[in-house]
Amino acid sequence: MYHRYHTQNLRELEDDKLLKRKVYHEVPPKVEYSLTDTGKGLIPLIEQLKKWGEDQM
Repeated sequence: MYHRYHTQNLRELEDDKLLKRKVYHEVPPKVEYSLTDTGKGLIPLIEQLKKWGEDQM
């Protein structure tokens, strides 16, 4: 169940152009995900949210 949910979330992030997926055709299968430039653009916002959360504690 977890694996399917995790895969679905990754695919949605890929569809939204936040992640790029690289498939290696080897045994065992290997897939790597990395942030796109759009995804990297969210880092400052995420850092601000993190700081806000820390300030609330």
